Amino acid sequence: MLKIFIPIYILITLSIGFWASKRVKTSTDFTLAGKSLSTSFVGVTIFATWFGSSFVMGNPSYFVTDGIASFVALILSGFICLILVGYFYAKKLYEMNIVTIGDFFRIRYNKRMDSAISIILILAYPHWIAAQFVALAYLFQSVLGIEMDYGIILGASIVVLYTYIGGMWAVSYTDMLQSILIVIGLLFLLIDVLYQTGGIIPLFADKTSSFYSPFPQDGLDNWSEYIATILAVMLGAIPAQEVYQRIFSAKCVKAAVWGTYLAAFLLMIFAAVPMVIALGAAQLHPELMTINNGEAIIPSMVSQFAGMPLQVLFYGALISAILSTSSGAMLAPATVIGENLIKPNLPNMTDKKLLLYTRSSVILVAIVSCYFAFSELDIVELVVASLAPLLVCIFAPFTFGLFWKKSSIFGAWSAIVVGGLVWLLCYMFETRIDATIYGLLVSCLAMVLGSLLLPDKPKEKQ
Repeated sequence: MLKIFIPIYILITLSIGFWASKRVKTSTDFTLAGKSLSTSFVGVTIFATWFGSSFVMGNPSYFVTDGIASFVALILSGFICLILVGYFYAKKLYEMNIVTIGDFFRIRYNKRMDSAISIILILAYPHWIAAQFVALAYLFQSVLGIEMDYGIILGASIVVLYTYIGGMWAVSYTDMLQSILIVIGLLFLLIDVLYQTGGIIPLFADKTSSFYSPFPQDGLDNWSEYIATILAVMLGAIPAQEVYQRIFSAKCVKAAVWGTYLAAFLLMIFAAVPMVIALGAAQLHPELMTINNGEAIIPSMVSQFAGMPLQVLFYGALISAILSTSSGAMLAPATVIGENLIKPNLPNMTDKKLLLYTRSSVILVAIVSCYFAFSELDIVELVVASLAPLLVCIFAPFTFGLFWKKSSIFGAWSAIVVGGLVWLLCYMFETRIDATIYGLLVSCLAMVLGSLLLPDKPKEKQ
């Protein structure tokens, strides 16, 4: 039955993409859905884009072994990130009437800064998209018997097709459907697991005090990884294009701000569900934690022990989570390529041509992402790797530039170059303290010192 259900579900998703493509007449329709999304659509699309494979096939295994500390690092930090974006960033940036993060850097600093930031943004996304392709391949392998390499190619082709034709309109409508399926599938699975365990209390009854600690176990290595993960998720995701692409797609400032708050609470509530399910799976079937380091504990439990109706619901939720994240993450760098790298260099280009180039960029991003998917197969590590460049290069000039009037072009370049170099050197020499911690601290310091040492002249800014 699953071999019939999955192709049908994928065909429905593609059909929505083709239907949504009828609303794509201009490049703005493709990238920002005509700036017409309501609060609910903004919130749901941000939630669906962030609720990817790592929330079902990665984070839960960390929760089983590390307890509340992993919840703080992987979930609570994401919630705080979206609250910060909604409260401090969304209104200011929406009112600038821009399309990408690069546009902000062009207006606040200069065109060269726009190009540099756009390239960094583009390079950051393939790791995240690759994580979704790997998850889809795991799914196709376990259910349809397709080999991993072919599964990666198949998953990429599906996401490319409906993102290419429908853009943000297709992403928005499919995200709404997929979010509903995510919630339904996970709640039914949670009910089934709690029925077998005798409720939620037995899941936590035998846990040690360390499980309930919001902090990691003693040791510099554990603390370094813990702090680096929190910084990456809480601050590194603040300048993420996929979030603002949905904020900029809102029909008004109120929808943009409250949509971001809605996404934060959806993420907080429903990201906890797979973690509780994983606890139940580990108690009922502890042998599943030995498969792929526990990454596949929930899918393994469902495929081996759940009835067919529950399997259909769960795999529908899992496919939804992966497809929604993949499409949103793929559209973000494609938009940056079209708006910030191609459009400025072809000033006489028609909007129709820009639309074609942006669509073609979706294919380019998918090809690069497939390369990383073939190279690395750890889902959570791929996600964290995608956030590191945003944290050490973009966060400081982005935040200081938005809120500190003395931020200068030299200070921004210093933050990008020095922060990035320090991170890269620490990463290459495998410093005991995580490279992103050094990179972020140095980037912020370079931003402040550079701005004070060499402030902007009035004519330097556009």
